[in-house]
Amino acid sequence: MEIVNSNCASLSNYEVFKHLQKIKDGKKKHKGQLATITYETLRYLETTHINDQSADSIKNCMKDLSAFNLSKTELLMIINSPPSTAIDIQLMVEESEERLTEEQVQDILEIVAKHFPYVVKEKVEEDNEEELE
Repeated sequence: MEIVNSNCASLSNYEVFKHLQKIKDGKKKHKGQLATITYETLRYLETTHINDQSADSIKNCMKDLSAFNLSKTELLMIINSPPSTAIDIQLMVEESEERLTEEQVQDILEIVAKHFPYVVKEKVEEDNEEELE
């Protein structure tokens, strides 16, 4: 067997979640390893904020981020694990110091917060916990 195109498309966690739900809810019941993998993956994805995302929020976020000339992989990382700080962006964007200004980093954080509001709530909760300690 020959792999013609090993990196044909990358899927976001949201897309994987929706696809696995279709498999699970389908009429044909799968047995064995596929059923186990489907169940375990769905269980893991449910612990993330996957239910707070939608196809429209992802599409609109990617459209807004297109101005920053990010690679497909970088966009996928931002969608799967939305950054809440500039350090998160440094970890996701290759050579971010050379490619992005501080203003652009702040713009990216604002775009992410606009499309994924749960990121802001999570950051506020973390800040409150740190203040209590």
